[in-house]
Amino acid sequence: MNELVAPGLPPQSPIALKGYGVIEFGEDDQGARSPPARRSYVAVAVLCYLNLVNYMDWFLVPGVLQHVQTYFKLRDSSAGLLHTVFIICFLVAAPLFGYLGDRYNRKIILSAGIILWSGVTLASSFIPEWMPWLFFISRGLVGAGTASYSTIAPTIIADLFEKDRRTCMLSLFYIFIPVGSGLGYILTSGMALATGHWNWGFRVTPCMGAVGLAFLIFLVPESSWHGAVEPAADKVRGDSTWLKDISSLCKNWSFLWSSLGVTAMSFVVGALGFWVPVFLSRAQLIHDAIPPCQQEGSCDTSNSQIFGGITIATGIFGVIVGAEAARRFKKTNATADPLICAVGLLTSSPSMYLAIMLAQESIIATYVFIALGEFLLSLNWAIVTDILLYVVKPTCQSTALSVQIFVSHLFGDAGSPYLIGIISSEIQKRQAGASSYLASFRSLQYSFVLCCFVGALGGGCFLLTALRIKEDRLEAASPPPPPVKVQAQQRVKSRKKPRDAARIKAQGEEHQGSETRPGIQIRSWELRLHRSVKLF
Repeated sequence: MNELVAPGLPPQSPIALKGYGVIEFGEDDQGARSPPARRSYVAVAVLCYLNLVNYMDWFLVPGVLQHVQTYFKLRDSSAGLLHTVFIICFLVAAPLFGYLGDRYNRKIILSAGIILWSGVTLASSFIPEWMPWLFFISRGLVGAGTASYSTIAPTIIADLFEKDRRTCMLSLFYIFIPVGSGLGYILTSGMALATGHWNWGFRVTPCMGAVGLAFLIFLVPESSWHGAVEPAADKVRGDSTWLKDISSLCKNWSFLWSSLGVTAMSFVVGALGFWVPVFLSRAQLIHDAIPPCQQEGSCDTSNSQIFGGITIATGIFGVIVGAEAARRFKKTNATADPLICAVGLLTSSPSMYLAIMLAQESIIATYVFIALGEFLLSLNWAIVTDILLYVVKPTCQSTALSVQIFVSHLFGDAGSPYLIGIISSEIQKRQAGASSYLASFRSLQYSFVLCCFVGALGGGCFLLTALRIKEDRLEAASPPPPPVKVQAQQRVKSRKKPRDAARIKAQGEEHQGSETRPGIQIRSWELRLHRSVKLF
């Protein structure tokens, strides 16, 4: 069925360059493609489950942050550093995994990452209270392990699907970011409430990771993994290097502006996701709704469970609405994706500001505006990755994704929880006359205002993305140049003597069944071999 194409968007090329250099054959001139096999949907189900476990491990600490602060005797500034260490190790490892994912077997890389982050998470639950430095190290190692998954998994979905199916599968994949995040809050806070100890929540997700590893090994087919570069991919990639990939990305304005927008979104989500449960507890404390948290086991974790539930509900709804809006509007407007992202960020900032300022007056109103702000932020989850995948050439998409992850976390949520913690601690020092409970509440309240300004800046970056996205999408969709080897063979053939003309003609008639595309000639036996490998 033919699809509507927005004005300014390139027509579907008869050669679909997928799998980071693997040329897809067998499509007709209209770009039609047979539906994905059932095993592709099984692979996506496994990847979604592992994404759930991945983001549960991300937000285990925020769900019991008050318990952790009491157990290790950490101030706000030190507690914020926990997430900073996690993200710094994550972003340092991300480019490495992106480079490996473009060139080697991704199944092996992901398996190693799952073993690393699940094993360290389990070990961190046994750290004694007099060794907080070891807990910081463990969170860093967990961040490095999860980098393998966040970098490689979305590109695998891009290999398996295209067009609207790819957007749909990416939306399903990214739904599990808010779901996993919310379950992380609920799991650790619920286990702390049931057992009286915060560390029991850290012993559940490793078991889930082990199940996911088994699914990955036995249910995901080898044929869907293009990490071990095939000969055809080598020909298209040519002499491309990581530095050349980075150089081409630096000239891609849509990639640059959208990455800055993702960075702003990451700053806001990181700060609010880490501190909001503590902020809500302090707000309820000044309303005398809960007892103070003075020792481990006495901290109220109901706010973490409520916030986790809000995160799950608004995340699912926001991702679905955002993906459907993008699918509908980009058929008539080529700039629909960045415009939706801009609207999401620009409208979430006032919602978060109202949630922060109304907390001292009404906890219910705070929950309502937090839910609205999270919904607006969740509109962007699936869209931002889809933008990257169609404005960047397929041969360096894993590298582009890893660079975006690196930049967005380095200047986003790597420092935002720590920065909010530092500002909060400084404000508390200057409020010597206020009660300790009121001072601790207001210190976080005033610190959160910074997130509203950053969110507005991020919306502006997506507006700038809309100005260049048509041009960059056309460039990314242009067919690759002929491989160097094929060019050399053509030059040699052009120099043949006239007496060889008859033999060349006979060879051409012998290979009459071969398929030819602009700039690429492929013999019939090579085509049969390629199709046999794909069927296998």
